Amino acid sequence: MLRMFGGNMSETTKKKSGLAGIVDGIDKGIAALERVIMATGVILMAVNTIANVISRFVFNHSIIFAEELNSIFILLVTFAGIGYAARHGRHIRMSAISDALPERVRKILMVVVTGVTAVLLLLLAWYAVQYIISMYAKGRVYPALGFPVYLSYLWVPIGLFVTGVQYALTFIKNLQEPEIYLSTDLREADARELEVEL
Repeated sequence: MLRMFGGNMSETTKKKSGLAGIVDGIDKGIAALERVIMATGVILMAVNTIANVISRFVFNHSIIFAEELNSIFILLVTFAGIGYAARHGRHIRMSAISDALPERVRKILMVVVTGVTAVLLLLLAWYAVQYIISMYAKGRVYPALGFPVYLSYLWVPIGLFVTGVQYALTFIKNLQEPEIYLSTDLREADARELEVEL
């Protein structure tokens, strides 16, 4: 069964100090930036698409750079969104098999899944950096917009890295806590309660 979970379900928020407080502050700053990027990207994509449609019907001519601009906005929204989804446990997961397993096995499975996912995402971030370096070396530019293509791909390794870090933190949280965590803030039990309410 496919499930999508959301929200910060922690009942008690502990004030963190020292390094944990700094990391928490950075994480909150990144989350705020992701929200702004996602909202702005979706709005600008809609405005760009509507303007292109109006231009096509009124002036019988499309905006030259509309398609290129929308592809840039899609990249921004996608790779800002994956970090946000991982941070808040809003990712889609296949749980039909895991729901049938005993809690201890589900816990082990969650530790393995979050650990492997973190490693793969961080590896993909590294490959994305290598790809951007190769694009920079080739000097490709967008034909209509006229600026370098590699600039539009800069959010890809950042998004993959941030998501990989979120999964790594969830992996650590699952190792430290007896309960099963879908993200650093969302326990599986809280997600089930949310499911029942919906």
